[in-house]
Amino acid sequence: MLKLPTWLRAALLGTALMNLVGALAFTPALRLGRDLMGLPEPHPFYLWTLAEFILFFGVCYAWCGIKGRAPRLFLALAAAGKLGFFFTAVALWLTGSLPFAAPVYLIGDLIFGALFLIWLYQTRQTVVKNGR
Repeated sequence: MLKLPTWLRAALLGTALMNLVGALAFTPALRLGRDLMGLPEPHPFYLWTLAEFILFFGVCYAWCGIKGRAPRLFLALAAAGKLGFFFTAVALWLTGSLPFAAPVYLIGDLIFGALFLIWLYQTRQTVVKNGR
């Protein structure tokens, strides 16, 4: 694991906070976030499962941000997850399945996913050179 720069540690802590809010927004009892994004009301099982995954990743983001180290694989998965979540919302908006508000509220996922990709790109030579 490589030592993380200060800006990435801040990004990880920021996305941990964002994930906490996101996990709350997808719990069955709190409809506000889903209503703002115009999401349909699924079965509570799916909402709890999604909220749990968002929360668990948030805990991992916080841990890596606090420790100042993170596995590259975790940050690659984080980037893929953040960007996938955002672009899925964009694709569904483009097909008329979601209102424009959905991708707008998920812009943080686009930003954090891009920051994770930037770090992965910046450190690729270090990994190749050190054989890690």
